Amino acid sequence: MTDDTIPASLAAAWGLRARPGKGPKPGLTLDGIVAAGVKVATTDGLAAVSMGRVASELGAATMSLYRYVTAKQELLDLMVDAAIGPAPLPVDGEGWRAGLTRFARDHLVLLRSVPWVVRVPLTGPPLTPNQIGWMDYGLTVLRGTGLMEHEKLSTIMTVAGHVRNWALMTADMTASAEAAGTTPDEAIQTYGRLLTRLVDPARFPAVGELIKSGVLDLPPGDPDEEFEFGLDRLLDGIEALVERRAADPTCHPAAESASVRD
Repeated sequence: MTDDTIPASLAAAWGLRARPGKGPKPGLTLDGIVAAGVKVATTDGLAAVSMGRVASELGAATMSLYRYVTAKQELLDLMVDAAIGPAPLPVDGEGWRAGLTRFARDHLVLLRSVPWVVRVPLTGPPLTPNQIGWMDYGLTVLRGTGLMEHEKLSTIMTVAGHVRNWALMTADMTASAEAAGTTPDEAIQTYGRLLTRLVDPARFPAVGELIKSGVLDLPPGDPDEEFEFGLDRLLDGIEALVERRAADPTCHPAAESASVRD
């Protein structure tokens, strides 16, 4: 990407060029537009965000916003960057596994504090300053593991994907339960009773064994236990890779793949 292909608002976010000056509407600025978008998303949800709605919040004409952002997606990207804020600093002396666990938990807390963020479509890799700050957080944690750089990147992408999926799934389940006038815990218990009535163990024997075990009848516990379970399994796999790299630092993934095929 060359400088002349960088959207003006993104370049401004990075300090690569001056932010667009004030337009005909007194007080209209890029920061103000982004803040208005965040306010709409926080108050009424992401679906309520449009160039027209944001302009209305600012008492400006819709077309005047295009002097600062060229498209709605560009505005959404800047809104996400503003909402997530700077990444926490890694803890000095913390091992990579504890550090990556902290990275995942910090990320989950963040996404739950601004739930509309997970509903913004992913259109590409992170490019805004705060997003890169979170990337740097994860990569810093993996220093000293012996992993190759692309493996570090794949590792934080995998962990971040787990976090994002869990945040989105639990947000959807909560919204669905609230719409039905119930709670997520009650919805899960209802699910267990429905499954018992619907499933023929002869047709679905593995599910039948699950029902028979009584696990679906247990009182709901901490929903994040399943998040932690999944995170631990990911970390177990990453730990196995770290150990392989420590045993043979010269081993390249391509060579490993070739040996598996052979």
